[in-house]
Amino acid sequence: MSSSKTSTRHGTPPAARAAEIVREYGPFGDADPVHGVTHDGERVWAATGPRLVAFDPASGATTRTLDHPCDAGTAFDGKHLYQIAESRIDKIDPVTGRTLASIPAPGHGSDSGLAWAEGSLWVGQYRDRKIHQIDPETGTIKRTIESNRFVTGVSWVDGELWHGTWEDEESELRRIDPETGAVIERLAMPQGVGVSGLESDGDGLFYCGGGTSGKVRAVRRPKSRA
Repeated sequence: MSSSKTSTRHGTPPAARAAEIVREYGPFGDADPVHGVTHDGERVWAATGPRLVAFDPASGATTRTLDHPCDAGTAFDGKHLYQIAESRIDKIDPVTGRTLASIPAPGHGSDSGLAWAEGSLWVGQYRDRKIHQIDPETGTIKRTIESNRFVTGVSWVDGELWHGTWEDEESELRRIDPETGAVIERLAMPQGVGVSGLESDGDGLFYCGGGTSGKVRAVRRPKSRA
């Protein structure tokens, strides 16, 4: 596949500010690593390898589990879950847990984050340092945005594109220009705290997968300056 458009990074990134972690959840069950994270408007979903776990962000209580392979990013389109499972992306009915359709993942197994926005899926490519916008029906790449750090989770909120990074034992949340890939804002996680999955609740928080810690962390989202 090839993209119709590639956006490239430029300039010097701004200085990072400390991320404000307001709450931690998990580990869940057998303390499996958290790979992907999404939010369905009420619950947070965490991809933990062999199963998807949904929990109430107010109480922290687990409310649902779905047995489904989930070794990378997770997304929600308002009705369905999308889950990276090795070299494919599955569309899942969250009520029944049934897989409704599958498309090839652009990284063929090297994919990381996943988000839904503007009728498209946005897929992080970890070591390639890229984010692909793809057609959710076919998997065709529409365009590609380049980052200058490894890409983990991906999230769109209020027209802002954010992605997680985890490289050289350092992890950040970065807001980037969706046209150029230029870094606009950086939130640095504490030393030793990584970000795997990433999703906003559409309000004032990001939910960040914590990788091998088996945790999900809620991080305060900066107010939009648009």
